Amino acid sequence: MGVEQSLPLDLAKKFDPDEIKRLSRRFKRLDLNKDGSLSLDEFMSIPELQQNPLVKRVIDILDTDRNGAIDFQEFIEGVSQFSVQGETDKKLKFAFKIYDIDQDGFISNGELFQVLKTMVGSNLTDKQLQEIVDKTILYADKDNDGKISYEEFCDVVGGLDVTSKMVIDLK
Repeated sequence: MGVEQSLPLDLAKKFDPDEIKRLSRRFKRLDLNKDGSLSLDEFMSIPELQQNPLVKRVIDILDTDRNGAIDFQEFIEGVSQFSVQGETDKKLKFAFKIYDIDQDGFISNGELFQVLKTMVGSNLTDKQLQEIVDKTILYADKDNDGKISYEEFCDVVGGLDVTSKMVIDLK
């Protein structure tokens, strides 16, 4: 049955066979050049993603083998994090990774600035944005090391019910 047969057991258990078939069909429709993987350009063919400034960051996170494209296994792993049954901790870790660009386990002032700049574009001046970043770091950084750890991140966003908004419909 193609790509869906080669899924690791832990991923295959997260979806029923009908969901895997639907996801496989969706993956194949998105795979415009039929090379078995999804590039940034192919993701950008999805109208809902065309206006999302964080698509490249999301793809960078999903691309676990760092080959510049998302294969079916990476696609399923990513989708599993955003399913209704997706675990809150995994959703929070994914959200943290959006900001932790250098993957050192912390969100630095510069990383927070860079991601927020991507999100707000030219709606704020760099000075205004830097003030927001500085205040956010001061607020979240409980151990005063000048950066935000995963635990500090969870303390701030965990109570905001962010993970309930991190859901995609698999139907």
